[in-house]
Amino acid sequence: MRRIKTALLSYGLSGKVFHAPFLQVHQGYELVGSWERSRRQIATDFPECSSFGSLNEILADPEIELVVVNTPTNTHFEFTRAALLAGKHVVVEKAFTTTASEAKELGQLAEERGRLISVYQNRRWDSDFLSVQKVLKNDLTGELVEAQISFDRFNPAIGPKLHREAPGPGAGNLMDLGPHCVDAALVLFGMPDAVFADLRSVRKDSLVDDYFDVLLYYKFLRVRLHSTYLARRAGPGFIVHGRAGTYVKSQSNIQEAQLRSGMKPNDVAFGIEPPESRGKLYRKGKEGYEVIESPRGNYLAYFEQLHLALNGKCPVPVTAGEGVNVMRVLEAAAESSAKGRVVSLL
Repeated sequence: MRRIKTALLSYGLSGKVFHAPFLQVHQGYELVGSWERSRRQIATDFPECSSFGSLNEILADPEIELVVVNTPTNTHFEFTRAALLAGKHVVVEKAFTTTASEAKELGQLAEERGRLISVYQNRRWDSDFLSVQKVLKNDLTGELVEAQISFDRFNPAIGPKLHREAPGPGAGNLMDLGPHCVDAALVLFGMPDAVFADLRSVRKDSLVDDYFDVLLYYKFLRVRLHSTYLARRAGPGFIVHGRAGTYVKSQSNIQEAQLRSGMKPNDVAFGIEPPESRGKLYRKGKEGYEVIESPRGNYLAYFEQLHLALNGKCPVPVTAGEGVNVMRVLEAAAESSAKGRVVSLL
């Protein structure tokens, strides 16, 4: 198996938890190092890895094929563009960019340069999302009428990261957790016709949106996306109502919790939800509910598909075009909230 030399652009939480463990266990990658601006940590976890002092060091290395842009959202366009111009393939963390026009430009540049670009929407490989996909694929709720996707947290304090908490491009909850919710909706239900949204600041002294309620309009369906930083007890991650039944599934963060605890992605227990987290299906004409077995969460599948794509054997996981559509919905939501009206996407 050809090993693809890969470099990270940051080794904070994203690099340490969501990328390095997978690049380490997958035999098709060789993690060569990370750009580290102040604290030099990657060599502590991976002694064979280098700590790069600048982006240019990474881009100038002809052996590095793949660059993971896992820096703050407001740097994604600049760093991704530089990597593509240097001839690298790129994985970009969510949110893809700060605007849909930037996202389109990066997709076009990758195509012109013959480089692969993929948006890291890892939550597609969470148990909750995979569970909903299974229910819809098997038509267990019947014709869809309404759905809700929620990503709630309890973070009442203003965080230290200015790129999230200070007003500016890429800041706020809509650009933080919004991409997860929007991407899930687009994969499950397709591109909506229109968007209506309400963005708020609910934490004391917050300067950015930390609450969103977004309604996606489809011809025969409505999908609500919701997130708040003041949920002491989060509700279900997914609720799907159909004419024949309702499916309710708790939010799945088992992989993140396991990775934070140090569990490796190739551990036999990785990604397996506890029984109490399984979804419940309430069906027309039946008493009680049916428990739906949760598929195993598996972020490693993203890296496997990416490796196959880099070798020309399958499509890219989460294409630039899909990333553009997520950005279009996020922009429409921001416009809707600011103007107090429905924004068309047609």
